Amino acid sequence: MSHLGRKILNVVPMLLVFSLGFFMGMISDSKFPNFYIPFVPPMPSPALPLPQLPVSSQSPPLQPIPPPPPSLQLQVAEVMRFLVPKSAMHNMTDEELFWWASMAPKVRSMLFHRVAKVAFLFLTRGNLPLWPLWEMFFNGHDGLYSIYVHTDPSYTGSLPEESVFYGRIIPSQKMMWGDMSLVAAERRLLANALLDLSNERFVLLSESCIPLYDFPTVHAVLTGSNTSFVDSFVNHDSEVRYNPFFADRSNITLAQWRKGTPWFEMDRALAVEVISDDTYFLAFREYCAVQPACLMDEHYIPTPLSLIGWMHNANRTLTYADWRIGEVHPQTYGRDDVTEDLIRKIRGGAGSGRNCTYNDGANGTCYLFARKFAHDALEPLFRLNPKVMGFG
Repeated sequence: MSHLGRKILNVVPMLLVFSLGFFMGMISDSKFPNFYIPFVPPMPSPALPLPQLPVSSQSPPLQPIPPPPPSLQLQVAEVMRFLVPKSAMHNMTDEELFWWASMAPKVRSMLFHRVAKVAFLFLTRGNLPLWPLWEMFFNGHDGLYSIYVHTDPSYTGSLPEESVFYGRIIPSQKMMWGDMSLVAAERRLLANALLDLSNERFVLLSESCIPLYDFPTVHAVLTGSNTSFVDSFVNHDSEVRYNPFFADRSNITLAQWRKGTPWFEMDRALAVEVISDDTYFLAFREYCAVQPACLMDEHYIPTPLSLIGWMHNANRTLTYADWRIGEVHPQTYGRDDVTEDLIRKIRGGAGSGRNCTYNDGANGTCYLFARKFAHDALEPLFRLNPKVMGFG
């Protein structure tokens, strides 16, 4: 090796230190003080002696590369401090957020042991009236889940610092029922959750949702599945919502038009596809701008799934809702409705008319979550919880 080559090798550690310090300085001084670094810096390996190659008498003996300085000895715990901050707030715009979140690592192997986490995305209008039940559900399972809450920007409530929901509200924007602002909120939740590389499954929930099983069961079903669970089906009654505008604006034909409940459970690959879409989302948003209560939240994700030919989808949701009452909203369960029989029937797919046995890793499980449950249903849910749902 030439004398110049040895000099280059000797300055590499110094360049690494300078680059790392410069990058971390940008992060700490930028307008993104709580930003999660969307990658893990490589763990340095011990310095190894160079092979003893023949050298000329005119050249100085080869020296081993010096070990990296202590500042490069990054520990996983320190890296994770940046990856998963206590507060979910940041100062990024949606454009910046979606750009960072759309990055997908190509190397699947990790430099440290990583357990797949489930990201629970709560889309709410204000507070979380059933939060004590969810606290019991999450209790004792730190490191296996992440929580993100999108609420109305006017909401000023708070929860105790010891709550798992404390600090988990993301930068939120105004939402309206039946409007594309709901879809924008869903994408915003997904994008924030994608910044944590340990999140492998993503579940959209409302403030009226409850878990039907204990956490280990829910985690095992979701992380053990090789498909997503997104409602996407042909519904001829929904054809009245199709407009030729979609064909002109984004080549969506009536044959590709799909409907489904917006309460999804999806994997990371599909989540990246959803937040990276800058074609269909814009078309849907333009349409809703001139069509109040367009109800496109029931069509936006299901329709692009058919357009891109996504194969890894069970075409069903794992979140139960009873639409048999024939209203614009599903059945709401209050204090007097919550019984052991109700929970067991919901878990078994009562009234769904569907075969819940799929080759998708769900092992015949019909539903993991259910809605809509009123605030006054909390007490009977607490009472039934240990016997029926199995946690608490």
